[in-house]
Amino acid sequence: MRKLLILLVDKRILILALLAGGLYYGISVYHISLWYVLLAGVVLGVVFGKVFCRWICPLGLMMEFMMGMSPDGKIKGMYQYHKIGCPIAWISGWLNKYSLFRIKINNDSCKNCGICDKECYIVAMEPQKYSLYKPIMDRPGDSFTCSKCLKCVATCPNGSLTYKV
Repeated sequence: MRKLLILLVDKRILILALLAGGLYYGISVYHISLWYVLLAGVVLGVVFGKVFCRWICPLGLMMEFMMGMSPDGKIKGMYQYHKIGCPIAWISGWLNKYSLFRIKINNDSCKNCGICDKECYIVAMEPQKYSLYKPIMDRPGDSFTCSKCLKCVATCPNGSLTYKV
């Protein structure tokens, strides 16, 4: 299961491109109501947390391309701003704390290497508030802004981080 997760995270941009393109095509050609898209985003939020933005959203795909064009990372901070007007981001962000699937840490096997924090864009934005492995800090996976890119889980060298029910 871990190998599958690592493969999915490695191919996340390709998956995002396919799903975002399919969603855009469905909306523009078949006139799928945005209410159905909102409903699907809410259901995904209940089950998986805020995955819509980083795995399905057409605007999220555009933001990924923009962030990739910034060699010094200055655009990365903009990733949160495109979500301001999105009701799916609001609802699923709120559901991060209550979703069925969550990022969990096994403290017994964690070596406190900090690799997960280096990969997490939430920790990079607010390192004084969030950490995946430090027990006194807030967990980024439960925060409103975490879009479940799952890089932290995929890069954990000993599998201490998991994404499960």
